[in-house]
Amino acid sequence: MTATDELRHYLDAHLPAFRGQWGEQPEFEGKLAWQRILQKGRWVAPQWAEEFGGRGLDVVEALACSEVLAEYGAPGTAGIYGVANVGPTIAQWGTEEQRRHLPAILDGSEIWCQGFSEPGTGSDLAGLRTRAVLDGDEFVIDGQKIWTSDGVRASHMQLLVRTDPDAPKHKGISALLIPLDTPGVERNPIRQITGESEFAEVYFTGARVPVSSLLGPLNQGWGVTMTTLGHERSGVVTYASQVQRQVEAVVDSLRFDRTGRELSPLLRDELVRRWVEGRVVGVLGQRSLASIRATGQPGPEQSIIKLEWSQFGQRLAQTQLALGGLGAVAGPDDALMTDYLRARASTIAGGTTEVMKNILAQRVLGLPS
Repeated sequence: MTATDELRHYLDAHLPAFRGQWGEQPEFEGKLAWQRILQKGRWVAPQWAEEFGGRGLDVVEALACSEVLAEYGAPGTAGIYGVANVGPTIAQWGTEEQRRHLPAILDGSEIWCQGFSEPGTGSDLAGLRTRAVLDGDEFVIDGQKIWTSDGVRASHMQLLVRTDPDAPKHKGISALLIPLDTPGVERNPIRQITGESEFAEVYFTGARVPVSSLLGPLNQGWGVTMTTLGHERSGVVTYASQVQRQVEAVVDSLRFDRTGRELSPLLRDELVRRWVEGRVVGVLGQRSLASIRATGQPGPEQSIIKLEWSQFGQRLAQTQLALGGLGAVAGPDDALMTDYLRARASTIAGGTTEVMKNILAQRVLGLPS
């Protein structure tokens, strides 16, 4: 039996009962409950080594499992940043003591976030100013992070700090693993335009953590950070298939609409453009998957998909809002409006559109910086 066949059997056995209790689109607590159910079968991160709670699948097999989860419409996990980004970084760079966090990341006992962005620097991570000064066997941290995803709910953070202020821009940076209940750490939720608070502003005032919190070599945290961002980028293949399914679902909903309404020629043309764009992103995802199968490593398609996915998501949300008409704006069900507002952030999250264009120009096309 293949891994995907085994996963299908597991979902058939557990997903209906979960949905009966939590519904089709659970909130955080429901996602946490689902994560625990998944991890009992070691399906949260099947590409992780078995010793850490995974199944030791290769990247292609793991992506195939992600496709199955998307096909079933399974909920996402609660601790997504720990599972997708921080955990693999700890597995690669961490000490034996630090790797003890990995099982807790998978079963949701620990929720991790990333303390990267700062006011005034945005996506320019190398411009960070949060400092950590070595005092005996402790680091003393002072500074501020902003737009920290899951920063309100998280129990731990992978924190990027400057440990050598005299070093060049990309040098003198270190990564620390810290519990967020450490004295001197204060979190304030950031209220978004949707009314949600998925982000936090985090302040560090004389916060002390032991030297054992250092992830990777001192002053070489940029390499550690690139590992984290590399794992963040690798998830875009799954996004590619998701957006294709999204636009197909929109088309199907209209195909089986029994109200007898007709779309204006302008709106019909717009919907056709979205369908074509969704297919293009899906094809890019298949190309990326083929590249991974051939080389074992993600290719430049990852950055292209991220750029197009973020822009496409905004255009699709706008089209869905137009299809919803007045009811989508002024009706009791505000789901379409919320999706439209949330999509505004897609060209910022995971690297701004401007940064992605620079990456493509310099690292893929080889243009001068």
